[in-house]
Amino acid sequence: MDYKKTLNLPKTEFPMRANLPKREPKLASGWSEVAKRWAERRAPWFVLHDGPPYSNGHIHVGHALNKVLKDFINKYKALKGFRVHFVPGWDTHGMPIENEVTKHDPEFSKLTAAERTPEVAVKIREKCRVFALHWVDVQREEFKRLGVIANWEKPYLTLDPDYEATELEILAQLVEEGYVYRGRMPLHWCPHHRTALAMAEIEYRTKRSPSLWFLAKVKKDPKGLFRGEPAYALVWTTTPWTLLANRAFAFGPEVSYGAYRVGEKLVIVAEALKSQAEEAMPSLKGAKLALRFLGSQAEGLVFENPLFPDLESPAVLSEFVSLEMGTGVVHTAPGHGHEDFIVGKRYGIEPFSPVDEAGLFTAEADEQTQYPLGVKGLFVDEGGKRAIERLEERGLLVHLGEIEHQYPHCWRCKNPLIFRTTSQWFLSVDHKGLRKRALEAIPKVKWHPPASRTRITASVAERPDWCISRQRSWGVHIPALYCKSCGREILDPEVIRKVAQVIREEGSDAWLTEPVEKFLPEGFRCPHCGGDKFEKEKDVLDVWFDSGVTGLVVLAQRGMDYPADVYLEGPDQHRGWFNASLMLGLAVAGSPPYKAVITHGWVLDQEGRAMHTSLGNVISPLEVVDKYGADILRLWVGFSDYTQDVKLGDEILARVVDAYRKIRNTFRFCLGNLYDFDPETDQVAYRELNALDRYLLHRLAEVVRGAEEAYESWEFHRAVHLIHDFVVTEISALYMNAVKDRLYTWAPKSRGRRAAQTVLYHVLRTLNVVLAPVLSHTAEEVHSFTPGPKAESVFLESWPQPPEEWLDESLKAEFEKVLEVRELALKALEVARKEKDIIGDPLEAKVSVEAQGELARLLEKYEAELKEALVVSQLELGEAKGEVLLEGEGFKVGVSHAEGKKCARCWMWSPEVGSDGRWPDVCPKCVRALEEIEGASS
Repeated sequence: MDYKKTLNLPKTEFPMRANLPKREPKLASGWSEVAKRWAERRAPWFVLHDGPPYSNGHIHVGHALNKVLKDFINKYKALKGFRVHFVPGWDTHGMPIENEVTKHDPEFSKLTAAERTPEVAVKIREKCRVFALHWVDVQREEFKRLGVIANWEKPYLTLDPDYEATELEILAQLVEEGYVYRGRMPLHWCPHHRTALAMAEIEYRTKRSPSLWFLAKVKKDPKGLFRGEPAYALVWTTTPWTLLANRAFAFGPEVSYGAYRVGEKLVIVAEALKSQAEEAMPSLKGAKLALRFLGSQAEGLVFENPLFPDLESPAVLSEFVSLEMGTGVVHTAPGHGHEDFIVGKRYGIEPFSPVDEAGLFTAEADEQTQYPLGVKGLFVDEGGKRAIERLEERGLLVHLGEIEHQYPHCWRCKNPLIFRTTSQWFLSVDHKGLRKRALEAIPKVKWHPPASRTRITASVAERPDWCISRQRSWGVHIPALYCKSCGREILDPEVIRKVAQVIREEGSDAWLTEPVEKFLPEGFRCPHCGGDKFEKEKDVLDVWFDSGVTGLVVLAQRGMDYPADVYLEGPDQHRGWFNASLMLGLAVAGSPPYKAVITHGWVLDQEGRAMHTSLGNVISPLEVVDKYGADILRLWVGFSDYTQDVKLGDEILARVVDAYRKIRNTFRFCLGNLYDFDPETDQVAYRELNALDRYLLHRLAEVVRGAEEAYESWEFHRAVHLIHDFVVTEISALYMNAVKDRLYTWAPKSRGRRAAQTVLYHVLRTLNVVLAPVLSHTAEEVHSFTPGPKAESVFLESWPQPPEEWLDESLKAEFEKVLEVRELALKALEVARKEKDIIGDPLEAKVSVEAQGELARLLEKYEAELKEALVVSQLELGEAKGEVLLEGEGFKVGVSHAEGKKCARCWMWSPEVGSDGRWPDVCPKCVRALEEIEGASS
């Protein structure tokens, strides 16, 4: 007889080979309908607001990490029954896009501000618009390929006229409430891009700079501090070019200074820095202290300007003087440094910044003095060299070296920045106590990881007034006017609202193409002089203003709750989007735009290095998807603790692929053994399951609860590791091995087989839904094969709620003791197989266990389950005996060869094989199965 035909071997069309790159797009084809169904639910809102990436190139692996994490959250919340409407967005304005468009075009690449006429700006803007929309389309498809469910058909774009108009209406409100002003202040300036930069557009990189030590002569000493003796301050700087704008020398009011006798003169230096200064000026070594004084006593001194003897530089007091480096006497140029500007403002010193938008010295640099250096048209570094030459000519140069230090660079072009004072539009962060309100609001927001709260707090506490104007063509123009009669600037809320109305109807180019009169309310005149002729502002709003209002604009336009439940972005956004959104949300709506903020780390290569084209270590997410499938990339994200920097490389991906196969094979095993199972008619009641079945359901319930807790706290890696470990150690290694005999050899409709199928069905349905946010395509595929009633998509299912009866702590406690015996028995079986050559397979074994007391009672209670879990032919309790003996804590295990013969059908050994003449080569268990099969077919 061909017994194989009588076995219940697995049957499924669910493929062993995933072939994800080809199969995933089809599996995701219905998800646009899923997104609509989520958004239409009559349920409480869950709103994750998307931070907009720039539409200026293919997505990188950081984008993939970001969007996949957001997708985890949205899918989990949708499974929990919330109304979810994820609106993806794109930052379609800004310098990154304009640079890409203009840098390769000779017509636009080197334009000065004067050359950016309205006609030229319109041409640039049209090219930018086409470029930005092209990359929106490209990135949209790339994000969709990652398996992200969203309203891809109607994203929000910052170039949409309705968005731009609403943004201007928000600006009008801010102006009306007094937040916005025109002012002069030194700002980080990129000479390459010829524009001011926001905090978030600055990165600190290593730079080699001059280390310049020079003397500044005391010209006036009204208090007679130095008793008529010639005195010089020793000064140190790393920016020689700013000496052309020197206006003062700063002393720390509480710092102790010494005047040391060096030859015929006194040299002033902070006492705490003398030893450091001696390295630059060896003649200071051993110099006698002639006078000690506090910095506060220096106020009133006047120094001769070190470059220009006809100019004077007074001594001023500054809280910014540091004793970490230098001399304690600080060269001060209010036009080229924020701290210098603050001190200068206190003393009424006007900021002087003779440098143009390209970082070239203007004629003002030479016109300020009778002793010009001839620096007009020179780049700042070249002008700095002239300054050093002048110091040497005057005998004031002490030492010139080099220093390697952290210096601000443009995050786009990677070139060093300069501080440059210009007239700009600012948003006052202290108006109406905005900064104070922000600092008070931060603790009320949930920050994950908690350390990110410190970052945002420091960023808000330290930020200067927000420069919201940019000298670019591509963006939302600031609707300011300049009176032709008096030259004063005008930023009027009603004008702004009129501009918003026109833009909503005609598009934002109208500011450039339409006459100024179109934007003026009837009878409008200059509030300063009554003039009625105006010029339009050329500057555009900072792109961080564009994105900072997204929460205010998008949530209202799409009818979602404000504030959003979650914002999720990278670590740079504490100075960027998180910060801008917080300030604008509080100023406009009176509350932060988010209830919680999640920060993820950077993606590094396998060695922990940042990815750079020059290193050849850049990994494209699309290459990973094309090779392995999106679910492998998603599983990598799921395994990663994203709150830290995460690594990606071939070895890491190989481990992820292996983990994926184990999960997929587990699902396939479940499906293969459910081919004849109808959950509506074939399920076995919980109390009729054996202890092993019930133990697994207990563990399944624990895993679901643990995963839910991890998802709720955004610790996805904890959920994924928990599920993976459960799949590998308890489902696969324990349960699947244990129940194969029941599934394959028992009668198809037997209680024992149906019980195992019941457990596998619950495992399949439950884990598939729990893993769906991570392994989305695979979950959809598994769902399509799952028997029984189900929703059209796995993402229209509900989060599983295991019955309370599954949780049986006493069963767990008892069964875990039995499993300890199993662990030792498995070791003994391995010794019997490998070292003693007693058996070739566990089915050839007989295991004997000797125990006392409570454990002996438990083993008797769960004898059948232990035998099944060991996958052996025979188990004997009482005395441990056999060729292999191992001892555990309070018990012994023995292994010998099984008695009897091997059953031709189930391969188990039994002394009773052949006891039934109808089937002379099978065991009694298989006889019963064959009888049921024959009875069913007759």
